[in-house]
Amino acid sequence: MTDALKRLSDEGVAIWLDDLSRKRITSGNLAELIDQSHVVGVTTNPSIFQKAISSGEGYEQQLADLAARKVTVDEAIRMITTADVRDAADILRPVFDATDGQDGRVSIEVDPRLAHDTRATVAEAKQLAWLVDRPNTLIKIPATRAGLPAIADVIGRGISVNVTLIFSLERYRAVMDAYVTGLEQAKAAGLDLSLIHSVASFFVSRVDSEIDKRLDAVGTDEAKELRGKAALANARLAYQAYEEVFSSDRWAALEKAGANKQRPLWASTGVKDPAYKDTLYVDDLVAPNTVNTMPEATLEATADHGQITGDTVRGTYEQAKAELDAIAKLGISYDDVVQLLEDEGVDKFEQSWNDLLKSTEAELKRLAPEA
Repeated sequence: MTDALKRLSDEGVAIWLDDLSRKRITSGNLAELIDQSHVVGVTTNPSIFQKAISSGEGYEQQLADLAARKVTVDEAIRMITTADVRDAADILRPVFDATDGQDGRVSIEVDPRLAHDTRATVAEAKQLAWLVDRPNTLIKIPATRAGLPAIADVIGRGISVNVTLIFSLERYRAVMDAYVTGLEQAKAAGLDLSLIHSVASFFVSRVDSEIDKRLDAVGTDEAKELRGKAALANARLAYQAYEEVFSSDRWAALEKAGANKQRPLWASTGVKDPAYKDTLYVDDLVAPNTVNTMPEATLEATADHGQITGDTVRGTYEQAKAELDAIAKLGISYDDVVQLLEDEGVDKFEQSWNDLLKSTEAELKRLAPEA
């Protein structure tokens, strides 16, 4: 069942699971996925925690203890989520040690309500790193305009970062610049650059969802031919940008000092359109030194019938650019699409967080000891 996953791993694609829950930790499921399905990392986001905690499974005792202590709902969520991340990090620690810190990582996101506040994002990142207190943690910071200086600041302090919600090539280049700037600050501060790691989460399927909708509105045969092309083209050109930045003279000086390249991470790889093969964003995004974080359904589909045929990214750049150009000629604005997706992404995570606040608050009230 896992031959395709092994081939993917052998091609230089780290397989991370885009999900976490206490049940997954305590049942042994996460350990099983590491052992049998080549999973070497875990990503979380506010929507994943909202789903996990709202299910109630495995959280009853901790919620009761938090209610007895009369903690605020914000503190309760922070204690619950960091506990899950800490436990998952411990399970993945052998992978972390075996890969010299490249994999075996668990990501936890700053409060999404802070996405447009640089100073608060930095403060939250420091707090989360301190609370989880595991070397194999990545702090997730969204690639908003306010997020960019926060990324540089946090990296400069020696905290490893997963930059999330990247949709555009221009913003991706700004993210890589922020990472390099942060490493230069860390180097100036005398920190060990070899201990700092980062991934840049470039979102995939949502690009197709939005552009396909606009192509359908155009309705021509040419528009129909371009359905399902935008997301792969966008991601492949992102990899081209990655190759350029991490082969520059500026990068060479940092690499000589022990710095690690910021790996591209393909996020949102679950296929949303049933007309497409369910392993599309895995099979067609194979390139060295990348990460693919998958929901469990995509992981299982890849194990069952994924078609891993080697590198499917390098050598495609001209075609990818031509496809995006063809979409633009139909009157579909790339800049408008990627800005909309970023705004929606931030809003979605904030809404999930607010839903989590409400459901957790209700549980704390229910479990609170009578006066």
